Amino acid sequence: MEQHVTPCEDSPPPLMYRVERPVFNEAYLHTQLLHPRERSPKTIRQRLAQQLHCSSERAKAIALSFLPILTWLPSYPVKEYLFGDLVSGLSTGVMQLPQGLAYAMLAAVPPVYGLYSSFYPVLLYTFFGTSRHISIGTFAVISLMIGGVVVREAPDSMFTIQALNGTATNTTVFIDTEARDARRVHVAVVLTTLVGVIQLVLGLLRFGFVAIYLTEPLVRGFTTAAAVHVFISQLKYLLGIQTPRFSGPLSSVTAVFSDITSTNVTTVIVGVVCMVVLYCVKDLNERFKKKLPVPIPGEIIVVMVSTGISYGLSLSENYQVDVVRTIPSGLLPPAIPDFSLLPNLVTDSIAIAVVGFSMGISLAKIFALKHGYSVDGNQELIALGLCNFVSSFFHTFAITCSMSRSLVQESTGGNTQIAGLLASMVVLLVVVAIGFVFQPLPQTALAAIIMVNLLGMFKQFRDIPALWRTSKIELAIWVVAFVASVLLGLDLGLLVALGFAILSVIYRTQRYSTVLLLLKYIQAAECTGIKIFHSNSSIYFANSDLYLNALKEKVISAAVCVTVWGIWGGSQNHLEVQGNGQVAETHTESDSEETRFLEPLCPVHSLILDWTPVNFIDSVGAKAIKLVRDHISTRRALGSVQKCNITEQIGLSVMQNWA
Repeated sequence: MEQHVTPCEDSPPPLMYRVERPVFNEAYLHTQLLHPRERSPKTIRQRLAQQLHCSSERAKAIALSFLPILTWLPSYPVKEYLFGDLVSGLSTGVMQLPQGLAYAMLAAVPPVYGLYSSFYPVLLYTFFGTSRHISIGTFAVISLMIGGVVVREAPDSMFTIQALNGTATNTTVFIDTEARDARRVHVAVVLTTLVGVIQLVLGLLRFGFVAIYLTEPLVRGFTTAAAVHVFISQLKYLLGIQTPRFSGPLSSVTAVFSDITSTNVTTVIVGVVCMVVLYCVKDLNERFKKKLPVPIPGEIIVVMVSTGISYGLSLSENYQVDVVRTIPSGLLPPAIPDFSLLPNLVTDSIAIAVVGFSMGISLAKIFALKHGYSVDGNQELIALGLCNFVSSFFHTFAITCSMSRSLVQESTGGNTQIAGLLASMVVLLVVVAIGFVFQPLPQTALAAIIMVNLLGMFKQFRDIPALWRTSKIELAIWVVAFVASVLLGLDLGLLVALGFAILSVIYRTQRYSTVLLLLKYIQAAECTGIKIFHSNSSIYFANSDLYLNALKEKVISAAVCVTVWGIWGGSQNHLEVQGNGQVAETHTESDSEETRFLEPLCPVHSLILDWTPVNFIDSVGAKAIKLVRDHISTRRALGSVQKCNITEQIGLSVMQNWA
């Protein structure tokens, strides 16, 4: 490059600068300038020796990763954290009690098993969990999924008994509830054992990344649909109607309205009053959360007051209001689950394991980001797996973290899982000492607690306008997850939503944007004879044909040259892309040699493919690009192209990967 300076009349002779810069090709860069480190491949024996190598440092690291409590408990700042953890633990424990009783109804097991599930897993998570703020225990969505499986495996029809009333023609059909509940508990326990095994194995195999495939719109649409299922399932308890439990929401609504004439008015009054009180308390907590030292425990107030009224007025005997009835005092001895039920529960356990983990890790990451620490997805899988597996031997059902309780635990000053430990002690106190107090508790009060706690999930409908403005594809994922889960059930709905989310990823890679780079910006000046083609996606079997078609369209629309016409069509030799991503040559016999050799000479000498955003190219994509180069070489040999090169403009940061 030469630069000339025009001299003035009295100026010295003009200075001339000559800058010479060599042009490097990729081969020269890799052979002369870039010298990658040579790594000798390790044998299988060396790899095993490295993995199985044991030292004091490695043993300490393994112990700290497996028992995260050892990383923070020795340095626990008592003066700074203890009071906050104490207040948070008591507040969360008081909230844990009514939710444990209520969510046991969703799981179709007696309420006391909800208390068991609120004690053992919380205690275990204190030692094995990496999140400092989430509250482990019963959760509506997981409880509903368990209840669907339990009712399917132990329906009421299996336990109907006909009793004679004096004559052979006068019989009464009733359900052996004791045998039914015992069977349902067995099913729930075995299901929980299998869920724990799956989560534990996935954690040991370092499969914590699977949660990324459950994108946030999918999870929110799915949980909103689950809220619809939960709300409808509680209508019969709110109205005091005796109907069988159905798996689908439409059938449940039909069953409730078909028997609505048998509604118990007293039950409805108690349930509605409980809902109004709970809603008002939650509204006060939200309005004055900055002024209140701790949230008002609306759930425990409703439980205690409704229990006292039920006991004082004998609602069960005088007004036929369904109550909790027997709550045994103390903890049951451990027992081995009935593993003969396993074959029927594998599919359901996988769905529950994945959903439970995805909800737990998503909430854990939110709190970790807010408070400046990190959570380990693999260790969270191990922790949840241990909580479910070990606790199942003590008659619990599957658990995960609860959004409402986690918010209470964090907002009331909780700093570590000491708060969770104290919450489990509150539950233990009730189970061991005062569980009998809740025997007169009306079931409609528990239904009211569940319904009011669903308000947070129903607020997720606000996602629809927000996603409409930001991402139509994510909106489609939300809607598909919601509709499929409502109509098909939670298990099939989750499978459909996951499949649709994966298809959306494929769609995005196929419908990428392509542009001639210099035409994208008004200020850019195009160099004569050079065209730069840019695409923002990888090139692989699913979109290689679209890439070639876009290249043809953009280049032709820009009136590049006969070089591309010679490649793509209008001459004897052109490219044809097949539907399976393969590129084949076709020859047009109608074009004569005279037509081919009389084509105008090409004014464009270089076509640059900008691959800066390209992450990978598979064999099909590589063959397509190679075929473009080969056809240009062929046209040059035939004389219809003066000079036409294809070069790959790749960022220096990734150039090494393309070697």
